Order: sequence, then structure tokens, then C-alpha cells
Amino acid sequence: MSDPLGLVSASHGAAQAVRLPAGPTPVGATPFKDVLRGAVDEVHRAQTEATMAVEDLQTGRRDDIEGVMVAAQKADNAFKMLQALRNKVMEAYEEVKQMRT
Repeated sequence: MSDPLGLVSASHGAAQAVRLPAGPTPVGATPFKDVLRGAVDEVHRAQTEATMAVEDLQTGRRDDIEGVMVAAQKADNAFKMLQALRNKVMEAYEEVKQMRT
């Protein structure tokens, strides 16, 4: 029987620890840190736009309530997606912690 993943040693038949390659990010891949920072920046931008739209509506510089509602909804959806991402990251972290103990 062959061992395509190299998990079983041919000399003594014991399972070996799987080692992930350490090193730089592969060419063309975006680091997770940058993806997360981009998501936070996008949420911040959407919330800023929504706040400005509400302020413009209140001061009379803007009269399209539909546009203000859309901006507020976009900001809300972006924030909810960021919260969901945060929750998934925390779940993964907790799972890794459980595996270590």
C-alpha cells in the first residue's frame, strides 16, 4: 500500500506529525492580515458614507431619502458580514486551542 501523503513511515509503520510548510506567502496570494484590514477599511468607508448621507439629509443638503436608506443598509450589511467573519475566526481559534490541549 502506498502512502501518498507521507504520513506513515516505511521503516516502523508509525504515523508522523504533519508539518505545514513555513515561509513566505505563495506568489499571487494575499496575506490574511491584508484581507482582514481591507474588510475593516471597507466597513469603515461604508459607515462614514452612511453617516455623511444622514447628516446631509438632516441639514437639507440632500433630499433623496432612498439614497440615504440604501447607504445605511449597505453599512449595516457590511458590519454584519465583518461580525460574521470575526465570529468564524474566533471559532477557528478556539478549535485550534482545543486541539492543543
